[in-house]
Amino acid sequence: MGPELNLPVGYHEPVSISNSNIESAWISEFLASRRSTRDFLPTEVPADLLHQILADSLTAPSWSNTRPFKVAVATGEVRDRISADFLDRWQALSEIMEPGWRNKLRLLRNRRGLPAKNRSTAKSYVPELKPRAQRVGKELYEFVGVNRDDKQARDAQWAKNYSFFGAPVELFIFIHKSLHVYAASDAGLMMQNLIMSAHARGLGTCAQGSVNIWENVVRSEFEVSKDYRMICGIALGYPSKAKVNQFQAHRIDVSEMLLPPLKVKPE
Repeated sequence: MGPELNLPVGYHEPVSISNSNIESAWISEFLASRRSTRDFLPTEVPADLLHQILADSLTAPSWSNTRPFKVAVATGEVRDRISADFLDRWQALSEIMEPGWRNKLRLLRNRRGLPAKNRSTAKSYVPELKPRAQRVGKELYEFVGVNRDDKQARDAQWAKNYSFFGAPVELFIFIHKSLHVYAASDAGLMMQNLIMSAHARGLGTCAQGSVNIWENVVRSEFEVSKDYRMICGIALGYPSKAKVNQFQAHRIDVSEMLLPPLKVKPE
């Protein structure tokens, strides 16, 4: 065992269990207690603790054990440079999105805020999924006191994505293009392990699709093979006691997840 870490306690209390005595009810309670953190303390995450969390992520199952993913860990000056570039691009993009033909002309002249070539997260949800996305957006904005008719307030709230909600660590997740959905599936399993390992140690996380649109910014700071593409980021650090960290998104019922069996046709 390594040296005992003297760590600050964040919003989530660290979890201590015995490997030989894990009650089944405990795991359900622990999993349900996880929530996205959207306001972090500036407290640095010790390097050995971060390494252990990343090591825990690799115990997840993988397609033929290929592990078709890479992680770029942004801290310190690298993290700050990426955040500053993101915020600058978001400012340009938010101005372009204002109504009016003059802004459309600005779009033609200045492509600064436009998404990189990989893809945009701003895709329309299909009718089956759209109500869920609308609900969580509405409930979150109401929870933090943002009026959805107030574009300036909405933009300010969204911009927090690009400061990584104040987290001192931002992880950028890349997957190998050759395995397509299977690489994304493996990355999701790895991310879940990582997120729950952080949660067990008193840290918070927020998975972020919003950072995906400017992959080129991340590539300017890390050596990334052209065979990989970025799918998301994860903000990681110690949660503050801000009200937003108490927000709990609605969870669908198990029945909504299950596919009904085909009706048996009479012979």
